[in-house]
Amino acid sequence: MVAGDGGVNVEVAVDAHAELGEGPLWDEPSGRLVWVDILASLVHRFSPDTGTDEIIDVGQPVGAVASRTTGGFVLAMRDGFGLLDTDTGDLQMIAGTEVHVTGNRMNDGKCDSAGHFWAGTMAFDQAPAAGALYRLARDHSVEKMIQDVSISNGLCWSANDRSMYYIDSPTQGVDVFDFDAASGALSNRRRLVEIPEADGLPDGMTIDEQGYLWVALYGGGAVHRYSPEGQLDQTVELPATQITSCTFGGSEFRDLYITSATQELSAQNLAAQPHSGALFVCRPGPAGLPANRYAG
Repeated sequence: MVAGDGGVNVEVAVDAHAELGEGPLWDEPSGRLVWVDILASLVHRFSPDTGTDEIIDVGQPVGAVASRTTGGFVLAMRDGFGLLDTDTGDLQMIAGTEVHVTGNRMNDGKCDSAGHFWAGTMAFDQAPAAGALYRLARDHSVEKMIQDVSISNGLCWSANDRSMYYIDSPTQGVDVFDFDAASGALSNRRRLVEIPEADGLPDGMTIDEQGYLWVALYGGGAVHRYSPEGQLDQTVELPATQITSCTFGGSEFRDLYITSATQELSAQNLAAQPHSGALFVCRPGPAGLPANRYAG
């Protein structure tokens, strides 16, 4: 199938029909694209070489995953942070976040260059200001970094480690902070990108080697590329409306993997969008960057 400006060819990598596909991550050691189906409590590991998609049920909603330097993965889950041994399937919870807030779950997350894992929370019913953004340090301690968040979503860092980009979805934009890589401190929050409601809800996000941001638009059926100055540069259109996140992978980091969802779609919508909930892949031009790993 063909979609997007400039005739970007978008292919279905895994026609998973995920309820809420999210959190794509290129795991370099295994050469696999790892992603989650949040509400189904599933971690997927897709091998482009074989076309196989291994699925691990982790027993509770899982919002994000990151590779560990020692092997396996760190997970952002409903009850907090956990470590997954992919050889045995064993899961060890190492830190709680909002266990007392039964209406909340963890959502999107990524690692910074120092090996800390950042992930945020949100209410299941999407109540305003119910969530926060947390940082899981290498020693498994947890610190709240941003509070009064509604839907903590995409985040990434500039190549020089001086800026962190962040999406709280209902605010309809991308914010940027000054970032201190040594301490993890955030300051000087300001708006970089404004996204019209008609374009969809800003969701997951990644950054390419040129410093441009790629933002998935939930309800908008597209991924937008924005310049470091916040200008719309490129659009990749998808054959599904509920686009949730994206990341670069493959041996040269030129494959853009894109997750999607079936949630909130009527039977009529699903019939018109039979690949909703799929993991998509395309080659839009620029290369991405390797993902940081959790060092704890």
